[in-house]
Order: sequence, then structure tokens, then C-alpha cells
Amino acid sequence: MAVHVLGIRHHGPGSARNVKDFLEQLKPDIVLVEGPPEADDILQWSIHPELNPPVAILCYQPGNPQQSSFYPFAEFSPEWQAIRYARQHNIHVRFMDLPAAHQFALEEEKIKEAEKATGEDNSPTGRAAYYNNNRFLENDAVSTAEEETEAHMLHRDPITWLAKAAGFEEGEKWWEHMFEHRQNSESVFEAVAEAMQALRDALPPKEDRLEQAREAHMRKMIRQAEREMFQNIAVICGAWHVPALVNMPSVKEDTETLKGLPKVKVETTWVPWTYRKLSFFSGYGAGIQSPGWYEHLWKHPADDGTRWMTKVAGLFRKQQMDTSVAHVIEAVRLANALAALRNLSKAGLEELNEATQSILCNGEVIKMSLVGDELIVSNKMGTVPDDIPRPPLQLDIEKQQKKLRLPPTADWKDYTLDLRKETDLDRSIFLHRLRLLGIKWGEQTDVKSKGTFKEQWRLQWEPSFTIEIIEKGSWGNTTEEAASAFTIDQVQKAANLVAVCSLLQELIPAELEKSIDTCISQINNLAAASADVLELLQVIPGLVSVSRYGNVRKTDAGLITGILQSMITRVCVSLPSACVGVDEDAATLLVDMFRKMNDAVGILQQEEITREWQNTLTLIARNKNTVPLLAGYTTRLLSDYKLLEGEELITLFAYSMSFAGQPAVAAAWLEGFLKGSGTILLIDEDLWSLVRNWVSELDEENFVQLLPLLRRTFAHYSSSERRKLGEKVKQGDGPVNRIAVAGIDEIRAKQGIDIILTLFGNKS
Repeated sequence: MAVHVLGIRHHGPGSARNVKDFLEQLKPDIVLVEGPPEADDILQWSIHPELNPPVAILCYQPGNPQQSSFYPFAEFSPEWQAIRYARQHNIHVRFMDLPAAHQFALEEEKIKEAEKATGEDNSPTGRAAYYNNNRFLENDAVSTAEEETEAHMLHRDPITWLAKAAGFEEGEKWWEHMFEHRQNSESVFEAVAEAMQALRDALPPKEDRLEQAREAHMRKMIRQAEREMFQNIAVICGAWHVPALVNMPSVKEDTETLKGLPKVKVETTWVPWTYRKLSFFSGYGAGIQSPGWYEHLWKHPADDGTRWMTKVAGLFRKQQMDTSVAHVIEAVRLANALAALRNLSKAGLEELNEATQSILCNGEVIKMSLVGDELIVSNKMGTVPDDIPRPPLQLDIEKQQKKLRLPPTADWKDYTLDLRKETDLDRSIFLHRLRLLGIKWGEQTDVKSKGTFKEQWRLQWEPSFTIEIIEKGSWGNTTEEAASAFTIDQVQKAANLVAVCSLLQELIPAELEKSIDTCISQINNLAAASADVLELLQVIPGLVSVSRYGNVRKTDAGLITGILQSMITRVCVSLPSACVGVDEDAATLLVDMFRKMNDAVGILQQEEITREWQNTLTLIARNKNTVPLLAGYTTRLLSDYKLLEGEELITLFAYSMSFAGQPAVAAAWLEGFLKGSGTILLIDEDLWSLVRNWVSELDEENFVQLLPLLRRTFAHYSSSERRKLGEKVKQGDGPVNRIAVAGIDEIRAKQGIDIILTLFGNKS
């Protein structure tokens, strides 16, 4: 009876090749692999022709799917090769790590203890990031709840110590050159075991209950295989664990370690994975920096760099970048020369990257980002068979993706949907329903179109969406059913009108009738009880948009018209008093609300509402106690409505700009009046003269104080408007004569020209 412990690096092509060769020579009768025992039942799928890596085993707690863990596999993962070998040769294969049921429970206890100490809330969403880790780490990362002790720092990446001893700056490159490039090395596993033993002897002991329990359970599984009379036992585990499995303590000691461990219910399934999620760039702790490069090493172990550089050249040619055969030859020569200078057996990724940047990229770093994204990391995505058991909601989503021809891909893919077409409308409804469920597969962007019948979407599928799908599966078995039930619950829990109205705007394009009815009823109740005019002012524009454009999707949104009329009436009654005695920040916010409200009234095109709104604007503009910014802006709106024009407008404008000794008040009023567009100054010579007159009369002290405010007033205009205003200032007739008639000498008037040119940004 023999036990062979093979220490590997997870997702290492050299380790995978050595494991495969070792197993083919050893011909074991059982293979034990580091992984969750709960997944033993789904290992039968590993040889299915449609299960193509990268894939991952997902372990999750049914009652709390956010408490989950992924166990990813690439084709070059040693565990994957071991599992495939065992299944293809009808050999027993089992996972031997501590069951995820215990690991989840221990993590839950650790978090609760930390939260109790810090007083934080113990909410599932707050722990989602913590749970979304993996158990393939040779040494588990320290949780955010623990303090970074010196021992933890040493254990976080122990391989680095061996790398530094060998003259390498980091463990990734050292391991690659020492093990991943090796071929036909019979003693590699003995060397790994010896190196790890030396590390564990030199480093201080790691006092971690979870790791101690994991290694105790691995030893338990080995002993169990021995009791079952297996003669040749192959054990595949992370290199760090080898000494702990070779030098076993007593059975009693391990039994005590595993005694009384907490436990939760766990389920498992296969899910697609991506190389990007396999890399360090995704925040995946046990990932590798260059999965695309490692796949190349797996498929072409004897490559001297020529095949790799040919891939790089092909990538550049697709991007219309000139790359010749001579470039490839010179780059390969340079990479191998660098390897020789560094006493390396062959060129690695670092040498190939340096040669690529020097020869193919002409020293430009930015071009190397293309190589990094497309080749070094890659966006390859695996597949899983359709008949693998999965939750009903996930099955429905996959069915809709196929029906609507929206394949989940690891790369960004853009879609422009025309809502007048049935298929595109169905796509839009589906994507909006997923967004309501919190599955943000699609990101909606602005589309350049004059109508409201087009949507622009950018889609990129993430494996982590599986967790969201499982979690939302409790709300229904189909996308429509789950989205409707989930949003109804959110509507009923919403505490304010803004939240409910925002939700209604998302519900309309999702075409969820029951949710829309519930939402409108809730809006009616909250609006009737609300005494906050600003809250009403904030939600009306969105509701108007829903009411006006809801029929684009053949949705009856006219149900909210009655609510809108009531809300607008209440706003018009309460708004004048809300414009008195507010500070500058609040006034600026109100101006933006006024603009949106004015646009909403224009969209409604209802004479009674428009008249009511205009009367409110008149009250605000005429009220001496209204803050100047709002008084000026409402006056401008009245001017746009043609309710103030001619002499009446000139008189009000002149009065508002003549606050004796209070130029700041006049400047604020002017800023409000000139909000939006400066066209009125181009076409109304009287207003133009009044502005120039007022600016020219400012003394130096007041001008210096008001310059930032005045500059801000004109800075919002378009460049063409500023240019035309500047040209108007430079004209020596007309405006200057008007000012002179008003009693200002011509020299002072021309000085005012320079001042106004400065304001417009036209004077150097």
C-alpha cells in the first residue's frame, strides 16, 4: 500500500503535465484531489464533451446564496487533469478538502465575532465579497476582520521567500522557470515536497483554525482510502500542504481538531468561468497573472518563443498594425538573448514582453496593453452542458438568451435595439427585467436618435451572475415571475416617494403589469401624505416622461395622469414660499429642478397645467423676498413664454440690476436670468446695453469680488455663443453709443468692453 502526495501549483501547465505523466505511469486505483467533497456527485460531468474549461464548481448555501465559493479549473489545472484521467480510466476519484459545509460555517462564525467586536451589521450583502473566495489557495488570504500580524504576512505568499533566495523578485516567475518549463522531470514532486518542508520549518507556525481543520480532513480522507484497501493512492494538493500530509500526526489529534465543527447545508453545480476571472486582475486570490500565456505553455511546451511571437504579430495585423516576419524573428532572438543574460533555461513571458515592446511596438507601452488583454490574460469563456442540473430561474434565463439570440460572452458586445421591431422589443424587456433583479448583464448607454424607439446596450457576462440568479430564484421560476414578485416587495418596502417613482421608471420598460399597478398605488398614497414640495418637484419630471412616452412600448401609462395633476397643483401652491430664505447651494439645486419641471410641463402640453405653472413663476419672480438666483431664472422662463417682453421686461431687468450697494445680489439675479442660453443678449439690444452698463459701472473692488460669479455665468454658454458675444462687444457703434447716451463717457465704455471680453474668455 503506497500513498503518493503530489504537490502542485493550482492552474500550472507544468504541474498539470507532470501530474498527468505521473498518473499514467503509476496507474493508481484511487485519486484524491483537493476540493469540496460535496461536489463528488457532479464529477461524472467532467468527461462530458460539452463541459469545456475554463469552468468552475460552485458551492453555495441554498438559504443564503451569497455565502458561496467557486473552485475554478482550466485545461492546464493539475486537478482537472487528475479528475479527467481518473474518470476516463474508471478509477475512483474523490475530493478530500474540508467540506464546504464546515468552511462556510467557520467563516460565518469568524465574521460574526468580528462584527460583534466592531459593532457592524451582520447583513448578507455586507458579507457577499467575503464569501466569494476560493479554497484552492496554498495559504488562505487573511480576512478583513483580522489584523495583519507578522506571521500572516509571512504566510500570505511563502513561495516568494524561495524565489528571493534564488535571485527572483517574485514567486510567480520563479515557479514558472523552475517547474512550469520543466519537462519529463521524474523528481519534481520530491523537490517540491522538500522545498515546502524547508519553508514550513523556517516560517513561524500558522495559527489558523480553518487551515488546521482542512489539513486534518485531508489526512482523514487518506486514512479512509487506506482502510478501504486501495493499494496505490495518488493525492493531488497544493504544494504548501504536502508536508502536513506526508508527516501525519496521530489519528486522535486529527479527530480532536475536527470534533464539533459547525455545519450548514451546501449544494453544488458546474458553471462557466473565464480566464479574466482566473487572473489576479479580477481580485481572485488564487488566480494567475497570465492564464492566456499558461494555456500557450500547456499546448506548446517546447516553444522557444516563435509560436507566441507569431500570435502577437497576428493580433497586431488584425488591428491594422504593420508587423513583418523580420519583426517576429528579431523579437524571438532578443527574448532568447535576454534569457541567456539572466541565466534562464528559456525565454519566459517577461523576456517575450520586453522583446515585443522593443521590436514590435517600437517602445510604445500602450500597444502592450492589447497583448495583455487579448493574449496574456485573454477573455476565453468555458461552457457547460445544457442538461446539468441548475435552478429553474437559471434555466429560464438561458432559454431566453437562446431565443433572443443574446449569447453570454466574456467580451463586451454592443446591441442597438429598435423597439419597433418585435425581437428587439423582447430583448429590451428581458434586459430590463434582469436589471430589476440586480443581474447587471447589460449596461444601457445613450443612443444618438431623435426618437424614443431605440436603446443602446453593452453586454458582458460575468460568472458571478450565477450567484445572483440562484439568490433571486426564491422569487419565481421565470424571469417575469421573479422580477414581478421581487419589485413588488421593493415597492412595498420603499419609504419615500423618490425611490418608488424611480422604480416605476424602471418598471415601465420591463412591462411588469402587476408591479406597475402596485407602484402607481404606492405613489398615490405617498404623494397624498407627502408635505415635502421639493420631493414632489423631484419626482414629477420622471413621472411625466413615463406618462408621455409609455405608449412607445404599448404600455398604458395614462393611469398616472390624475396623480400628476394633483402633485403639480400642490407644487404650484407651495413652491413660492420654498424659494425664500434658502442658501446658495439649495438655490442652485432648485434652479435645476425648475428647469426639469418646466420641461415636464412642456411635454404634458395641457393648457390648464401650463397656465397654473406660469402663474407660479410670476409669483416667484415678482416676490421681493425670493432669492436673487431663482428670481432671475423664473424671470427668464417668463420671458421664454413671452409673458414678459418689451418695455415691461426692460423695466424689470433694469430694476433687478440696480440694487444700490449690493452688486452681489444683482450678479446672482443676472446669473439666474442668463441660465441656459445667451441668445437673448444677441438679439435684444436693450438688455445687452443694460448688462454692459452695469458691468462698466462696477468699481475695481466689487469687480474683483464678482469676477468668479460672472465668469461662471458666461462659461456655460457654447463656444459659438461666446464668440458672437465677444464680436458684439468689439463693435464700436450701437452699444457704446447707447451707454454714452445713458451718461457714461466713451472712454469708460471702452474700458467696459475689455472687461466683458475677459468675462467671455475672448481676451488673451
